[in-house]
Amino acid sequence: MVTKASAKAKPATRLRVLRTERLNPGMIRIVAGGEGIVQFTPSGFTDSYVKVVFPAAGVTYPEPFDMRRIRAEYPAEQQPRTRTFTVRDFDAAAGELTIDLVHHGGEGLAGPWAAALVPGDEFTVLGPGGGYAPDPAADWHLLVGDESAMPAIAASLESMPIDARGHVFLEVGDERDQQSLRNPANVSLHWMHRSTGDDTAGAVRELDFPAGMVHAFVHGEADLVRAVRRHLLNERGVARDRLSVSGYWRRGRTDERWREEKAAEKAREKSEQQAGE
Repeated sequence: MVTKASAKAKPATRLRVLRTERLNPGMIRIVAGGEGIVQFTPSGFTDSYVKVVFPAAGVTYPEPFDMRRIRAEYPAEQQPRTRTFTVRDFDAAAGELTIDLVHHGGEGLAGPWAAALVPGDEFTVLGPGGGYAPDPAADWHLLVGDESAMPAIAASLESMPIDARGHVFLEVGDERDQQSLRNPANVSLHWMHRSTGDDTAGAVRELDFPAGMVHAFVHGEADLVRAVRRHLLNERGVARDRLSVSGYWRRGRTDERWREEKAAEKAREKSEQQAGE
């Protein structure tokens, strides 16, 4: 089973927009390349991600770009902000890196930026990072997420052998937000629609679990992730090392606020786990 890479400084890569595409009302695809793409080294994970750098207005940073140096030398108000996005695909031969991101109209930082991109625009990414790829030794796979996890789930499905077995629960707004995914024949795809009140966590609880060892991926909105994680650990007895979980965002929170809360939750969970050992 592929495990999470050790934490270290993420290299910076300067990319140029080649083209963009509106996949559906809420998803924008960015395909980037340029001379800098040769510096990009794929992580090997199907939830591979990069952090897009958004410089502070009016601030120029020294080259080569070094986030650790900037954090050490620049005051907080002059430091760039970052947003994390899954690498949907990386084609080294074509020199193309593809990012699919959720667009909430004019809200937020990254959505309006992505909607305004045109070929030739340049931007910097840090990474990649990642921590999950479907375990070929698993008897079956369970993948649960929302739009924010769809790129990672799509990449994971494409990496599975044709005889893979499993279930995917993908929560989206409505049918317009669905995408055509290439899932193995024995991996069932369940689309859950918020517009009709579908209960994604409830659907997982009602699932008739196949026999054998599962490898689970549960990423997306934090409350959904927490509910499914608790069910898998406490009611299904899934071992922690068979479970990849991450709350990408939390409803009603800015990205910066959610990252602070997420760090605090991880520290609390680690403390509780150590106390129980």
